[in-house]
Amino acid sequence: MKKRYVNLILAMVSASAMALGSVPAMAATDSAKTESAKNDSKEDAEASNEKEADAAKTDTLEDGVYTAEFDTDSSMFHVNEANDEKGELTVKDGKMTIHVSLVSKKIVNLFAGTAEDAQKDGAEIIEPTTDTVKYSDGYTEEVYGFDIPVPAIDEEFDVALLGEKGKWYDHKVSVKNPVKTGDVEETTDDTDKKEDSSDKENAEKADVSKDEKTSDDKKSEGKKLEDLKLEDGTYEFDVTLTGGTGRATVESPAKVEIKDKEATATIIWSSPNYDYMIVDGEKYEPVNKDGNSTFEIPVTVFDTEMEVTADTVAMSTPHEIDYTLNFDSSSMKKAEK
Repeated sequence: MKKRYVNLILAMVSASAMALGSVPAMAATDSAKTESAKNDSKEDAEASNEKEADAAKTDTLEDGVYTAEFDTDSSMFHVNEANDEKGELTVKDGKMTIHVSLVSKKIVNLFAGTAEDAQKDGAEIIEPTTDTVKYSDGYTEEVYGFDIPVPAIDEEFDVALLGEKGKWYDHKVSVKNPVKTGDVEETTDDTDKKEDSSDKENAEKADVSKDEKTSDDKKSEGKKLEDLKLEDGTYEFDVTLTGGTGRATVESPAKVEIKDKEATATIIWSSPNYDYMIVDGEKYEPVNKDGNSTFEIPVTVFDTEMEVTADTVAMSTPHEIDYTLNFDSSSMKKAEK
C-alpha cells in the first residue's frame, strides 16, 4: 500500500513537470506567429503605398492639353526661347506626352531612356517634327520638335539624345507647372472656329474699307512735312511701332530734326541686335556701337504708318523684319536743349 502511494506521487510530479515544460514552447510559437503577422501587415502597407504613388503619378492630371515647363540639365538641349521654355503637354487615357520645339536641327533623335538602351535592338527612337518658331522680333525659323513620353510630373526622368555626329548622350529632364489650355478632342475644332471667326472679321473689315469712304480715309494718307509748317529745329514726336511679334519696341517720344525741308528721326530700339534699317529702298547703318541699336532715318510721312525694314542678328541667321512707324504730329513739341 505504501509502495503504491509513492508511485502515485511520482507519477503526479512527472506529469506536472511535462506540463510546465510545454509552456515556453507554446509561448515561443505564439510570439513567432505575432511577429509574422506584423511583417505581413508592414509589407502590405508598403505595397499599398507604392500602388498609390504610381497612381498619383499618372492620375494627377485629367485628360486635356496643357502648357508646361520643360527643364533639362543642359544649356544645349532645351526648349526654344520663342516658346518661353515651355512645351505642349497632352494627357489622354492617362498617358502624358509633351511636345517641345528645340533651338535647331542639330539634335536628330531622342529616346525615352538612357543612351545605352537607345542603342539596343528594338529601341523605340523618337523621330523629329519640323516646327516653325517665331521670335520676339518677328524672325521665324525652322527647328526640330519632339513628342516625349512623360512618366510623371515634377520628377526627373531619363532622355537620351542623338547628335549630328551619331553619338548618344544621357540627360535628365522634368516637366513642371502644367496649366490646362483645352480639351484633347475639342482643341482642333476650337482652333478652326477661332480661325473661321477671324477670317470672317477680316473679310468684313476689308469690305468696309472698300465700300465706305469717310473722312478717316484722308487722315490715313497722313501728312507731309510741308503740311506741318515747321521751322528748322529739333522736335519730339510720339512714335508707335507695329509689326513683327509685337515684342520689339522703339523709344518714344523720338527726336526729329527738321533741316532744309527734310525730317530725320533718331530711332532707338529696345534691342542691340539690329544691324541696319531700310527706308524707301535706302539702307541705313546704326549710328552707335554700344547699347541698343540706334538709327537716324528720314521721316517721309506723319500721322500714318510709314513702312520700314529692320534686319536682326539675334538668331543664328540674320533676317529682315517688316515694321511700320507712326509719328503723331499732335504730340509734337520743341525738344529741350
